[in-house]
Formats: sequence, structure tokens, C-alpha cells
Amino acid sequence: MATQDGSEEVIMETEAKPKEAEALGEDADKGETESKSHTAAEDTTTQDSSISNGDDADDELEKVDLKIIWNKNKYDLKIPVDNTGAQLKERIHSLTGLPPAMQKVMYKGLLPEDKTLREIKITNGAKIMVVGSTMNDVLAVNTPKEVIQQEVKAEEDKKEPLCRQKQHRKVLDKGKPDDIMASIKGTKERLPTVPLSGMFNKSGGKVRLTFKLEQDQLWIGTKERTEKVPMGSIKNVVSETIEGHEDYYMIAFQLGPTEASQYWVYWVPAQFVDAIKDTVLGKWQYF
Repeated sequence: MATQDGSEEVIMETEAKPKEAEALGEDADKGETESKSHTAAEDTTTQDSSISNGDDADDELEKVDLKIIWNKNKYDLKIPVDNTGAQLKERIHSLTGLPPAMQKVMYKGLLPEDKTLREIKITNGAKIMVVGSTMNDVLAVNTPKEVIQQEVKAEEDKKEPLCRQKQHRKVLDKGKPDDIMASIKGTKERLPTVPLSGMFNKSGGKVRLTFKLEQDQLWIGTKERTEKVPMGSIKNVVSETIEGHEDYYMIAFQLGPTEASQYWVYWVPAQFVDAIKDTVLGKWQYF
């Protein structure tokens, strides 16, 4: 019964094949499971790696607490001890607005930019002195002189005229002296060869001015005495027209370091005012 035997063999082979397929299926499932496990493990590793390289990495670094002192202001700063001086300047910039290039950072001398705070041996609570000016400060310092002069003049224009002030009114209210020199409004003349006379001083007494160019002196003469003042010692000359008598001026010679030392002279002819200033302040006129 070869056919029967052959048939049985076929049946046996047929029955064996499902077992082999089942085994292959188990291996496939096992492989798939291992593959998933391996993939999950890789995902976990990747996730852990991304966490360790996040923005909070500096939290694990050793830090120092510093006191930043700039322009009479104090700032608290916590910074990794392995940051360099250059990185410290960047942090100071964020606190103060002072650009790193304009900073002088001091800690036991000028702080080196290429060394770490650890190498410089900066410890907790250290005081860091910062010197420097912001760009706005620099621009303010470098304001053109013309602008400053205009601002000063505008401020002076707001003030009450000198001739209205009480200390001067008591002299001006006496009126124009009878023997005053004639004035010419709107003109400029050189100083006369004779003394300027007929004017009043602050006490209301008569005063005359003599310009001794060869001796570099201004002689201020009154009835009582004549004071010989070196022109180089006169710090400034201030002048202002007298209201209602614009052809005459009141002039002050500052004989000392402050305005309290001003010597006032009233009813000075207008045509000589510029010449007086030029002569006293150094613009000599030879004639």
C-alpha cells in the first residue's frame, strides 16, 4: 500500500507544517516585541538626553553670589563660577544697560576677561566695582558748546533783569549822575586816554576807572582811595543795560573766585562796554 503510505506521509508533512509556521510566528512575535522594547529604550535614552541638555543646565553648575556696584547703584547677581570675565560683563550689561566695551570691571584690580571667576578666586558675597558711562551720558558730555551756551542764555533770559533787583535799585533810583560822560548808543569805541568818570559804585559814591595798560592794572578810584587791581586777577566782567536808559550799562568786575566779590559800577557809557571787557579779559587794544 505504497499509495496509502505515501498518503500518510503527505498527511504527516501537512500536519508538521502548521507547527513550523506556528514556531515562525512565535519567533516573529518575539522579534517584534524585542524590537519594540529596543525602540522604547532608545526613546527613553533620547528623552533623557534632551532633558540633560535643556535650558536649566546651568542650575546644576556651581555659582557665586556677587554684589555689582555701578553709579551708586547696587545689583545682586548669581553667576556660574566657571564663567569668564567677558561673560560677567554681558550679565552686567543686562543689569545696567552699560555696554561691555564701555565697562571697567574692578575686583582686586582690573578684572581679566579671559579668565574664569574661579581662576580669579572670586568668592560668595564679593563686591564688583563697575566704572563706565552709557552712550546717553557720553552724548550729554559731548554736547556742542554752542548748544550749552544757547541753553545758558535762554536760562538767563528767564531771570529778572539785574537793574530791577533791590540791591541795584537803591543806586539806580538816585538817577543819572549830573557829570556823567556822554554816551553813544549802538556804537563801539576804544577806551579813551582819560579815566572814565562820573559813575556810581554800589554804595552810591562816585567812582572812576583808569586802565593802566603798561602796568596791566585797572585803577578803581573813589573819593577815599584808589585800588590798583591786576587785570589778570579779575575773573570775569558782567554787564547789562539799564532799563529806560539803554545807552548806559551797569558793569561788575569779579575780583575773587565767587560772585560775592563783584565790584559794581553804574552808568557806564554804552560805547565803551565792549572795549572794557576786551581789555580786562585779555584782548588788548594798543593805540
